Amino acid sequence: ASPLRQTVLADVRARLLTAVQTTRPFNERLALFWANHFTVSVAKGSVRGIAGAFEREAIRPHIAGNFASLLRAAVLHAGMLRYLDNDNSAGPDSALVRRLARRPRAEGEPGPRITGLNENLAREVLELHTLGVAGGYTQADVTALAQVLTGWRLPLREWAAAGSGPAEGRFEAAWHQPGPKTLLGRTYAAGSQALDEVLQDLTRHRATARFVSTKLARHFVADDPPPALVARLAADFERSSGDLPSLYRTLVQSPEAWAPQPCKLKSPEEFAISSARLLQLDETALARQPDLAIGQMGQRVQGAPSPAGWPDRAEEWLGPDALWKRVEWATRVAALRGRLVDARALAAASLGPRLQTDTLQQIERAADGSQALALLLLSPEFQRR
Repeated sequence: ASPLRQTVLADVRARLLTAVQTTRPFNERLALFWANHFTVSVAKGSVRGIAGAFEREAIRPHIAGNFASLLRAAVLHAGMLRYLDNDNSAGPDSALVRRLARRPRAEGEPGPRITGLNENLAREVLELHTLGVAGGYTQADVTALAQVLTGWRLPLREWAAAGSGPAEGRFEAAWHQPGPKTLLGRTYAAGSQALDEVLQDLTRHRATARFVSTKLARHFVADDPPPALVARLAADFERSSGDLPSLYRTLVQSPEAWAPQPCKLKSPEEFAISSARLLQLDETALARQPDLAIGQMGQRVQGAPSPAGWPDRAEEWLGPDALWKRVEWATRVAALRGRLVDARALAAASLGPRLQTDTLQQIERAADGSQALALLLLSPEFQRR
């Protein structure tokens, strides 16, 4: 395998092994939630090899801090700047563009290749990271934020040449659009300081509190989260100016989070991780299959199909083909591990009072250990959380 492919596989293996072996599963779920919220996907070839660094450097160190700090770390990481094309976004009136435009050219020589203003990162910061699609911003706000973001870049080649170290973007004034920018009714002066001011204001915006709270409640509680829970979370977010531990405390202490019946269908990655935790798999299993064959169930690890990340609703994972892939995956795992475990004991230990009589009877009547384990993994109680 090429060095780049080895890096990608090592990142996937590290992510999954951490999730499988962690003694702090709530923290790990938060890390996976935020990594999906701020998606950087290897589905785009130019960020292969840096998606793992993004998760380690921009997401994990900030999940217990303030939302503004997490937002800044995610937006300014080389992975995000590269993934959403900000590394080559230049202000139309920037010193760089003016210099290129003045450069003399021979007759017949094409003009300078100027990327110009790229709005991808600005649009996703507003639509996917903060305000949400219904957050009340306009196309003019997207353009203004894109201008604020000009100059923030870290060419991946330079980061790779450095060998290691955090890959946070740096501000290059020559790429920056001069002049003030007006975003959501407030005007920001030109310069590197404008981005921090914008991100702080976005954190304090009521739409951000509502959008982030809804996503958090959807992930942890229900596909259609209870409005009262979302309202309490949003009020906490606003009151604390995005203090994440306070937000988590409100979530965990809410009665809605402890409903007796599990509501959430596990995504393929969640299903594989919980199965691996149940079976106490270790490094050797991930050495043979770095992604635990999750990609075969339709969810490529660190490879979401768009900046919106992987869906967090059951219907997205309940199609006939998706369900059949789960059956095939569970059958393969059970064939390898079924003879080594007591599925009945595992069912009682893992599901406890949620283990239904019908499921237990099916496991007990299984023809052999492999079939018993497959029935446990595919049971409604284990498929949901």
